[in-house]
Amino acid sequence: MGIKVIPLRELEADLERTLAACLDSGEALVVELPERRLVSIHSLEPADDDPLVDELLASNPAFRALVERSKASDRLPFS
Repeated sequence: MGIKVIPLRELEADLERTLAACLDSGEALVVELPERRLVSIHSLEPADDDPLVDELLASNPAFRALVERSKASDRLPFS
């Protein structure tokens, strides 16, 4: 998997196109935020058995609380 570094303004300019390109290419994106901070975005395939969520639920009380709050909140319909 390759890695593509982009400035935040590029992501903001066309979020949907940029994320779709990430999915289509399989490249991870590293977004340069102000103050030299970085965040990475990468695609997850539905078939991938990524244990991250299960591990977070099992080991992180703050994450479990976040999930519970999310489940209890009102949902907006998809457009």
